[in-house]
Amino acid sequence: MRCIKTATASPETVRDALQRPSQKSIETVMGIVTPIIKAVRDEGDEALLRYTHEFEKATSLDSPVLKAPFPPCSMELASETAQAIDITFENIRKFHAAQQESHPLRVETMPGVICSRFSRPIERVGLYVPGGTAVLPSTALMLGVPAMVAGCKTIIIATPPRADGSITPEIVYIAHKIGAQAIVLAGGAQAVAALAYGTQSICKVDKILGPGNQFVTAAKVFVSNDTNAAVSIDMPAGPSELLVIADRKSNPAFVASDLLSQAEHGVDSQVILIAVDLSDAELTAIEDQLSVQAKTLPRAKFIHGSLEHSVTLSVRDIEEAVTLSNQYAPEHLILQIENAEQVVPLIMNAGSIFIGEWAPESVGDYSAGVNHSLPTYGYAKQYSGVSLSSFTKHITSCQLTAQGLRNVGPSVMQLAKTEGLDGHRRAVELRIDYLNENGL
Repeated sequence: MRCIKTATASPETVRDALQRPSQKSIETVMGIVTPIIKAVRDEGDEALLRYTHEFEKATSLDSPVLKAPFPPCSMELASETAQAIDITFENIRKFHAAQQESHPLRVETMPGVICSRFSRPIERVGLYVPGGTAVLPSTALMLGVPAMVAGCKTIIIATPPRADGSITPEIVYIAHKIGAQAIVLAGGAQAVAALAYGTQSICKVDKILGPGNQFVTAAKVFVSNDTNAAVSIDMPAGPSELLVIADRKSNPAFVASDLLSQAEHGVDSQVILIAVDLSDAELTAIEDQLSVQAKTLPRAKFIHGSLEHSVTLSVRDIEEAVTLSNQYAPEHLILQIENAEQVVPLIMNAGSIFIGEWAPESVGDYSAGVNHSLPTYGYAKQYSGVSLSSFTKHITSCQLTAQGLRNVGPSVMQLAKTEGLDGHRRAVELRIDYLNENGL
């Protein structure tokens, strides 16, 4: 990884170093996904199967969906894999169940005026589980378990099939555990379109959640802006990224392993090390560990591609490190520093934080319980990661007594008059006149 010492570098150099890897222009991406979305919207299953045959090479498929109950033979797993999924399932369930609201919010804003707010599950959700360069049952868990806990009535998973038309048994097993109604055998923009508009065999959903490449992200944004689809999305989520803040107390082997754990996702992933007051020898120790460990990993070609647009920033103190981290707004932030927990209140922008030397980002990706579906590309400045609230919406209510209407009515009528909305004013005035006429 190239190293930039911020003490001698220009602000422009540091800013450029924190740029994400370049992606295709939005015009190019939309030019690719728009015809696909429209074809699935208009032709349904026929178009969906055509694209699955073309892109996934699953030419033997004659149906784009696998519906529950799923055949037992489709989810046969090694016992150790099933056990790992079961443990992870339970940890995610515990953490997300704890996020449930214990009771509705109820406030009396004026005597006789009761305002309430309460949550309800989103009825139909579509969960996009990427295929790409790796099988990701962990994403099925991260999306499916909160949907189950929230009480969503219809859960549909979409994931690319293998070339023989099958789905990995891990994902089918998870779909069974969360009570999914179906698995859409497709990926990319075509899967997003099927979830958004529905097809002859696939139920339309109300919200689409899950990470993907820039084409999936563009498709999600497209359908969320189409009023005919009437579907929402969780967030724009692109290639994975990690930022590590390390000081002289950090273990070079640990730092390197964390950087490599994200770099192996793909050549478009990015990792950044912010080294706090490290000597040249200490920086070299981390670089040596990167080289040694990378050689032992099977996805070395992805790692080398990722490291080409990754960087080490050598800074003077923790305050500068935090400032740069907040500017970058990483998907994952690791604090391998002394007294790491004391720095957490200073972090304003991050998808998820891993505190101290015993919290590798891997535990968040898998089994700790926090969610790994997180905002990337700087969107941590305005988006949260997936949580229980991603699968619910809130409804507010007003309940007034007669005296409550008398108390709030004059303000309502005056504001309605100011805005020239006489029907609004009259709806209150009629009621107050009725109260006065009947001595109530």
